[in-house]
Amino acid sequence: MNKGKLNITLDYDLIDYAKIYATENRTTVSEIINQFILNLKHVKENNPTDIIIAAPSFQESLLSTISKIRSGKMKWCSYDEVFK
Repeated sequence: MNKGKLNITLDYDLIDYAKIYATENRTTVSEIINQFILNLKHVKENNPTDIIIAAPSFQESLLSTISKIRSGKMKWCSYDEVFK
């Protein structure tokens, strides 16, 4: 996807917070803004599933779960095994 440049003006304390948040979550301020706007777009389009999938915390959780399954720390169970 082609990218462009957007200049925005924010309060200094909000800029500082965004930078700290980005560093702590190993992302960029640009990605935070991208995700926020994508979430707005998905809400407007009434597609809540996309909001969940686009959420960084969901992606982290999904990758963590996949890692645990691959390492053998967790195993898949059938519906009947779980809900007997």
